[in-house]
Amino acid sequence: MIVDCAHYRDGRRQHEGPMPLEEAAAHCAQGGFVWLGVFEPGPEELAQVREYFGLHELAIEDAQAFHLRPKAEQYEDGTELIILRTARYDDEREEVDTGEISIFLSQHFVITVRQGIASGLAGARRRLEGRPELLRAGSAATLWAIFDQVVDSYAPVVAELERDIEQIEATVFSGAVAPTERIYFLRREATDFYRAVHPLLAVLARRLQPGRAPAELLPYFRDVHDHLLLVNEEVAAQRDLLATVLEANIAVISVEQNKITLRQSATMERLTILATVFLPLSFVVGFFGQNFGWLDDHLSGLPAFLALSGGGLLLPSLLLYLWLHRRPTEPTPPLPGVDTRAEPGRTASPRAHGKP
Repeated sequence: MIVDCAHYRDGRRQHEGPMPLEEAAAHCAQGGFVWLGVFEPGPEELAQVREYFGLHELAIEDAQAFHLRPKAEQYEDGTELIILRTARYDDEREEVDTGEISIFLSQHFVITVRQGIASGLAGARRRLEGRPELLRAGSAATLWAIFDQVVDSYAPVVAELERDIEQIEATVFSGAVAPTERIYFLRREATDFYRAVHPLLAVLARRLQPGRAPAELLPYFRDVHDHLLLVNEEVAAQRDLLATVLEANIAVISVEQNKITLRQSATMERLTILATVFLPLSFVVGFFGQNFGWLDDHLSGLPAFLALSGGGLLLPSLLLYLWLHRRPTEPTPPLPGVDTRAEPGRTASPRAHGKP
């Protein structure tokens, strides 16, 4: 879909409203340049653009595909293809929406093919039309306006990602467990954003080479390049920080799991002690509950019953108590830096091995 198509000459737009492709192609030979803006075109529409403006077939294929990294290519006829990645933060979904802009740049025309909802260029066109002194520099001025808008749109994304990271960071370093899926998703977003930002530095640096842009536009391209350097550093730091937060969250999860394991071990120890205590008692009670003739003949009175049954219950309990309290314990490992060979009655100093 054609969004806008205008002919610019002497720093001014020559008409109101978009013009047909055939008329726009004819204006390319009349001085100035034509800026054609297309949003998510189909194959037939791109074929018409190629036919009227003589674009290379490989450049058209690149404009139809979605790229993960920005790039710049120049063809034999002098036309240059520049692909940018755009980004926008969605507050409702707390996600980063990405888009793409393919720019066909020549001396006589600029064709922008937009993909995705985060790729609007109406603001760049209005801003450039309000700067006739820059429009007089030719089609390269549109490239600066597009670069400037795309790089400026990165700053809110960086700020929102920073806010999300601070929330996760506060949760993790407070000792609570944060959702690992959320941390991983944020790191993936930061990585995708870094892939959109970092390669663009090389594309912009190419415009700063001698003869690649009009002299009057070089300060503006340098300004955009400086802003992009700052965004690149911030995104790289966010990606590294998320990796640290992910590791810290895994450590917190491990600590929580160890606490659960210790509680389960303590519970099992108590149950084992209870079972051990009642095992000999159950044996004695069961033994004296048998109907043997000897037991019937010798348990004829209360004193004999108390002596045999009470003694049979108390003696195993006493032996079990002594065994549980006198069993050897495992030696405690020495603390780092403490000399365990110190003389009796003296505490070894942590400086025994020359450590500060």
